Amino acid sequence: MGDILGRYYLELLSLFVSAFISSTLAPGGSEIVLGYLVLGGGYDVMVLVLIATIGNTLGAITTWFLGLCAAKKFPLENLLPKNKQRAIDWMRSWGKWSLLFSWLPVVGDGFCFASGWLKYPLITFVLFVTVGKFSRYAIIAWLLVEG
Repeated sequence: MGDILGRYYLELLSLFVSAFISSTLAPGGSEIVLGYLVLGGGYDVMVLVLIATIGNTLGAITTWFLGLCAAKKFPLENLLPKNKQRAIDWMRSWGKWSLLFSWLPVVGDGFCFASGWLKYPLITFVLFVTVGKFSRYAIIAWLLVEG
């Protein structure tokens, strides 16, 4: 019984850590871990979606803080040439709505970093990022269950 319970928590922890790492500037594959656990059965799919969302959102908050710290040390306009400021320009144009797409590979991390650099309010950031990330994980899980 103890081995089964230990494996259960280890798999959920693996999902959380994978989701967290995937949402920082490091690469990750939390969708694969989520898919493995959804298809393996034995878990409440909504619990898996919530664990992945929480881990991924906390990773995004970490990236937001890195952007905030960078803004204090380095003025944006002096650090990057104009052609390298895509995420910043996107955030300035689309604002908080960009954060709904913070789950996208490569550019999503840039949105999180840029919003910290631009000093977006943390509460607004967390709300929009959580909605975007939850939606992505819920759709993936639904496609796997229904597929």
